[in-house]
Amino acid sequence: MQVIITDAWMARSRAFHLNGFKLILAILLASLVLMLVSAGLYHWVFMKGAREGWPVIGSLVRLVAKDEIAQRDRYLKENIEVLAKRLGEMQAKMLQLESLGERVSGLAGINPAEITAAPGRGGALIASRHLSIEELDATLASLDSAASKNADVMTVIESRLFEQRIKKMMVPTQQPVLDANLGSIFGWRIDPITGRSALHTGLDFPASVGTPIYAAAGGLVVTQEYHPQYGNMLEVDHGNDLITRYAHASKVHVKKGDLIKRGQRIADVGNTGRSTGAHLHFEVLVQGVPQDPQKFLNAGKGLGTERSASSKASVLQR
Repeated sequence: MQVIITDAWMARSRAFHLNGFKLILAILLASLVLMLVSAGLYHWVFMKGAREGWPVIGSLVRLVAKDEIAQRDRYLKENIEVLAKRLGEMQAKMLQLESLGERVSGLAGINPAEITAAPGRGGALIASRHLSIEELDATLASLDSAASKNADVMTVIESRLFEQRIKKMMVPTQQPVLDANLGSIFGWRIDPITGRSALHTGLDFPASVGTPIYAAAGGLVVTQEYHPQYGNMLEVDHGNDLITRYAHASKVHVKKGDLIKRGQRIADVGNTGRSTGAHLHFEVLVQGVPQDPQKFLNAGKGLGTERSASSKASVLQR
């Protein structure tokens, strides 16, 4: 392609030779220049019209602004709904954590007020800024993850403490007769009937006939019978080859196969079997071998105040 430019005033002409590549390049440059000029002109006219309030342009500006505000409001509404849902989930998890904390502190013997009090915080304010929605969402996600992990940890701790509490409740540390003086102790003694040295395999608690006998620990009644030596007798299995025996009862309130709990009234003191007077003969056997019950009862003295109070309350109710 050949382009000839003629200058009439200077009476001369100039020719340009354009091949296909140069022609396409020229068209593209012309189009780019035209677009830039149009965009600049449009921007100048639009901005001038918006500032001076030209009727048509002012209406367009208001429509664009209205649409942008509507989109922003819709975006904020959607994010607020999402955040509200997240906050609801967080509130449920915090309530779960609070409930778990109270149960765990109770099992651990800690006052819940000591762990629920808000910790002291402070310091100099160096700089502050508003949180963005993205930062707030990230913070909520972090708190949600931490709450879930803490809830799992607290659940495991609760189960471990509960297992320990159950194991303690299955050890015979409860005094079987309240406020009773100890008679014969465990070990060798002079037999009150034969007058000869004999092994006493338990503890004797002298008391009047009808005095309540309480379970030293929770367990399963495995024996309830009349024995020629022990009279009306009960045996309670506490697991781990640990059995307690209650002998010489005047009346039995449970039967074989019953599940009993610590401090439950299971019998009344009597004078049945081989006995010289009303008392409870109390034994502790581990794998069938008699042990000194006093060692178990001494281990429970630190916890005995609360249990004795509850047992006394149950006696008063009866």
